[in-house]
Amino acid sequence: MSCLPDQTRLPCGNRVLDLSHTHVMGILNVTPDSFSDGGRFAACDAALRHAEAMWAAGASLVDVGGESTRPGAQPVTPQQELERVAPVVEAIASRLDVIVSVDTSTPEVMRETARLGAGLINDVRALRRPGALEAAAQSALPVCLMHMRDEPGTMQQNPHYDDLLGEVRAFLAERVEACASAGVPVERIILDPGFGFAKNLEHNLGLFRHMPELLAFGRPLLVGVSRKSMIGQVLQRDVNERLSGSLALAALAITKGARILRVHDVAETVDVVRMIAAVETAK
Repeated sequence: MSCLPDQTRLPCGNRVLDLSHTHVMGILNVTPDSFSDGGRFAACDAALRHAEAMWAAGASLVDVGGESTRPGAQPVTPQQELERVAPVVEAIASRLDVIVSVDTSTPEVMRETARLGAGLINDVRALRRPGALEAAAQSALPVCLMHMRDEPGTMQQNPHYDDLLGEVRAFLAERVEACASAGVPVERIILDPGFGFAKNLEHNLGLFRHMPELLAFGRPLLVGVSRKSMIGQVLQRDVNERLSGSLALAALAITKGARILRVHDVAETVDVVRMIAAVETAK
């Protein structure tokens, strides 16, 4: 089952995302401890400049996050997260013609950033925190549900699956049903396989290979593998030397049906998207 023709337009606040083709989502971490760029964009002015650069490079969405979810990351309080995220969301939403996604699991942050102009809730915990389902429903925004076990601080402690794809599909199915029961309709849902979250290298590679099976949900897929450890493990590259691997996986994700690519390197990934589109639409 795939997206029906009348489901290719996803309302995101006061903007619309056309799901008939692949989009690039630029990563904007306003945290001191994210794995790749922690601390670089913690100040609002620096964050806004980076958002402007990603938008100019072709990003359809900018994903603002105030809580690091790298393995071993320490939790932050709702107030800390809100103080980091809210000014940046408001500044971007009022200045740029781009969809602002908020990378959060915190109900208070969902509510406030929706009020400030956010267009998408991107939750690595798939709305499992107390109050998150209700906050997402009240926002009327689309949500991205990601597969993850446990919490970022413990998720990489010997992850095990008897049936990786089956367990990922069952988790996502349960969260879609929970959303529907809480008033978040399936038409507002995006799914993320959760590469690098509670998965070792074998899990990540196998899930990527079989990712098209997740299209059976009939919902768009978001793929986030930019600069991740799976690339470093295969290519033996440090985090700042993973551009080639990231672009290879971006291209492969498009062929496997991804509609949103969450990346650090926007301009280079936009080139990949445009080049593939040119070939696929040629007569």
